[in-house]
Amino acid sequence: MTELLARAIARLQTLPESEQDAIAAMILEEIEDDRRWDGSFARSPNLLAKLAASAMAEYRAGETQELDPETL
Repeated sequence: MTELLARAIARLQTLPESEQDAIAAMILEEIEDDRRWDGSFARSPNLLAKLAASAMAEYRAGETQELDPETL
């Protein structure tokens, strides 16, 4: 276990049980989400490469526009 993780767990142990459970559930959900994303990417590397190539072609053709975070 890393030092940072050990410190985080030590701090978590001082919280009420309900908060510990809530944070534990969030951590487990995040780990599961990462596992699913990794699986998805592993099953479709060609699709991702094609999407990236298509996006770059659109960019080079001037068919894209700069994203303005203020208009989101």
